[in-house]
Amino acid sequence: MLTAPIRQRSGLGRRFESAAAEKPIIVCEDVSKSYQADQPVLRSLSLSIERGEFIFVTGPSGSGKSTFLRLLFRAELPDDGVIRFMGRDIVRLRDDSVPALRRNIGVVFQDFKLVPEWSAFENVAIALEVVGLPSRVIRTRVGETLEKVGLSGRGGTKAKFLSGGEQQRVSVARAIVGEPALLLADEPTGNLDPQLAIDILGLFEDLHSLGTTVLFATHDRSLLDIRDRRVVVLDDGKATDVTHGLPSFDWHEQDSGLRVAV
Repeated sequence: MLTAPIRQRSGLGRRFESAAAEKPIIVCEDVSKSYQADQPVLRSLSLSIERGEFIFVTGPSGSGKSTFLRLLFRAELPDDGVIRFMGRDIVRLRDDSVPALRRNIGVVFQDFKLVPEWSAFENVAIALEVVGLPSRVIRTRVGETLEKVGLSGRGGTKAKFLSGGEQQRVSVARAIVGEPALLLADEPTGNLDPQLAIDILGLFEDLHSLGTTVLFATHDRSLLDIRDRRVVVLDDGKATDVTHGLPSFDWHEQDSGLRVAV
């Protein structure tokens, strides 16, 4: 749980029109992606996400959850289709505009992606150092952010000495220290035990309550069952939108992927 409210500041890399605030934060139109011929991961996927939503993205391993998120922060490009972030087509961005996009999107990974020999403070500070903020500002904002994710007093501890749950909180702190408009979580509870998974989910919900748009990718049905949220199921390369939870869905994994029956 967050221990203090986040003060809303302007984003670090704003290159988006003010009118974008009135548009969906993400719009995908006929997005397709393949890594092997005749084996599409995503095909003609269309989806709209409003600012301030909390959305679960789910489906079995191999259904395209990670690919979908990677396309949103332009770690990869689609083969076809349009992806708009705050009204701007990110597929057509010039390479020198990509860093500004990523400063508006925070990403949390399943495997934390921390530097083990660095302290918690250093692992979070790097997100601000790369954009050249003054050290005084960095110290203040990193300290505030570690407190907000429940790690007050742990900033000096090396990442390798933190528990799994603490390491994921450092990962979340790194993703939010720049105060992004969109927070992407790629199986953030996959390496945690069930209680820690619920704790981390609660942390994301606290962040969402402060105005951050959250896309939380997970295959953990238990997390979906305890929350009444919009759910997007990736199945056969397309998105099935469920407005509130999965109470009417019966699903199981097969070699051919997720099969959803209403």
